[in-house]
Amino acid sequence: MTGSKAILLLDAIHENDPRGKADRPEMGTLLAIDAGSSTILATVSALSVPLPAHGNEHEIRIAELGLVGELTKNADGRPVHFQRGTSTYPTLGDRVRFATQFELQLTYTGNDRNAVRIGSIRQDSTIPAMIRVDELLGKHFAILGTTGTGKSCTTALIFRAILERNPNAHIVLLDPHNEYATAFGDLAEVISPRSLQLPLWLLNFEEAVEVLVGDNERKGEIEILQDLIPLAKSRYSLGRNSDPQKLRRNGLDGSKFTVDTPVPYRISDLVHLIDERMGKLENRKDLAPYRQLKTRIETFVQDGRYAFMFGSVTVFDGMAQVLSRVFRVPVNGKPITILELTGLPPEVVNVVVSVLCRMAFDFALWGEGKVPVTVVCEEAHRYVPLNPQMGFEPCKRAIAKIAKEGRKYGASLCIVTQRPAEIDPTILSQCNTVFALRMSNDRDQAIVASAVSDTGTGLIEFLPALGAREAIAFGDGVAIPVRIRFDELPAHALPRSTTARFSEKWQESLGDEGYLDAVVERWRAAGVCGQLDAATQAQLFADAVSIPASPPLLRRATDRLDPERAAAQQTAATGAASVPEAFEPERALPEQPAEERQPIDQVALEREVGEFVSRHAREPQVAEPVARSEPPLRGEQPVPAPQRESILRRALSPEIPRAAPVATNSAPAYPPRQAAPQPPPRQPDPPPADASGNPRLALRERLLRPQR
Repeated sequence: MTGSKAILLLDAIHENDPRGKADRPEMGTLLAIDAGSSTILATVSALSVPLPAHGNEHEIRIAELGLVGELTKNADGRPVHFQRGTSTYPTLGDRVRFATQFELQLTYTGNDRNAVRIGSIRQDSTIPAMIRVDELLGKHFAILGTTGTGKSCTTALIFRAILERNPNAHIVLLDPHNEYATAFGDLAEVISPRSLQLPLWLLNFEEAVEVLVGDNERKGEIEILQDLIPLAKSRYSLGRNSDPQKLRRNGLDGSKFTVDTPVPYRISDLVHLIDERMGKLENRKDLAPYRQLKTRIETFVQDGRYAFMFGSVTVFDGMAQVLSRVFRVPVNGKPITILELTGLPPEVVNVVVSVLCRMAFDFALWGEGKVPVTVVCEEAHRYVPLNPQMGFEPCKRAIAKIAKEGRKYGASLCIVTQRPAEIDPTILSQCNTVFALRMSNDRDQAIVASAVSDTGTGLIEFLPALGAREAIAFGDGVAIPVRIRFDELPAHALPRSTTARFSEKWQESLGDEGYLDAVVERWRAAGVCGQLDAATQAQLFADAVSIPASPPLLRRATDRLDPERAAAQQTAATGAASVPEAFEPERALPEQPAEERQPIDQVALEREVGEFVSRHAREPQVAEPVARSEPPLRGEQPVPAPQRESILRRALSPEIPRAAPVATNSAPAYPPRQAAPQPPPRQPDPPPADASGNPRLALRERLLRPQR
């Protein structure tokens, strides 16, 4: 005996005795040692023959054991309960035997009602391999293995077993390869890049700098954002909660908000504040960071890939709606959210993961642990790499915060990776339960071995030789370190991660040109993210401000915001093309079923968006010339543009048709150029007295004069 280990001398059995082969212990076999009031359990971690036999002598065979726990006995001497650790130790000369099936059943399954089955143990296939859900999730866990060994299937199997027993769970799965939607079916709320809505104001300052600036060395632009973002938040709050007349004041108090306060602000306000600062600068050399920042913001606004962050028609406080959808509160029959990351711009994937992990911890913290949340981080080596020069630092901190402090507030973490050696060891060390699939890399094996207790070190030697659907499990989520074989998933629950069958696919040629067209269409569609239709945006706004319903108003709003879609729906309903008034779509769209959505009330909505109109009312009226082909003449007074109105105000007001701007009486309207041949030249008339000093004004007067 040496602490938690023991040396066992095996009985000498003749090689040709068939009875001896069945009684020989193997690596990982669970043995039992009777010791008074308890039965000590130990696993075989090594087998050896220290001295070879000579002549007729029998070989001396030795097994190294690791003590894993004990079974306490009742008054009748029957085992009743398994517990880790040992209160008594075996003595020299004690007999060792194989654990009985009852003892195996009591050890691996126990009496825990919160345990779920994921497979069977290697020693006896009739004994189920169970995991303790509370210990597994509460203390974090990791799934490690070389690519192609079944990590995705293992992840799907474990969480399907948990959801079957816990239908009101709250799980967020980060899916970088879009492979898990088929594994959970109707149980999952799948958020793709096209349906993702993550407005810019939900980002903290570091995340916003990563998106809007991208380079931490550009200190000037970072300082500009640090000054203007609180002012933009203050401007939005002032317009929403106060008298719109206060918006006319020159000064805004940004002290009540910080750059990290999660309150809405408008991109247009941020750009307007940048313009104001640029107008106050005296040195032209100082304009460079302002212009670069403004150009970058305008590029994002126009880029369809960033529509999930910059493409909302209106800005409203929809944080509760975002939390409800991502963390499934209420569950509504979908206890898991799958966020598909394929299709997002590579520059912002780490930012999106950072926002979601940070929100998961803060939601658990401020929710006082009433709604425990589990975050599954697939391909975790992308987000928490060992190399400090790689990855996104706020993303690392967000995941590390869940790993270190999440247990106290009900935020748990699942790490899935094929390269444990490339993950920050601080994160991996917090995972109390590990499922290690086959891996052959020495560095990866060393990382796993460092996380295993002394009693399970012998099992690590199996890692390169594990078969399909096999793993070594150890930690608080399982009773003792054990080699398990996972149950097989049904065909409809398999993730889309099957290895391609090259020899089968390369036996035939695809001659269908439509296949390439479909590939190109999906390829291009992946670059457009988060663009919701008008009805969805109106509904999100109504839900955010708790506006009551009115069906005709919602239909009128969506028709005016999206006339082509309205025309297609009208055609589908009546069988004849019908175009809404004041709109003439250039092409017919395919028939689309009308969406049944909760409508909004005009009066309440007008009150909510009134601050949007008042914001423009306080701005100076910008003079714009009437649209024409030639440049304005020198000395000519530009035509003031009509007062702009909110999109939602125009949509909800039937008496305001959507029409092109009309020239006012402040300046003459110019006729368009005619393609007809020009009349023969004639002698120019003398210029009027008031235009004698301006040749271009004189030319304009001649052009406007009626033809003789």
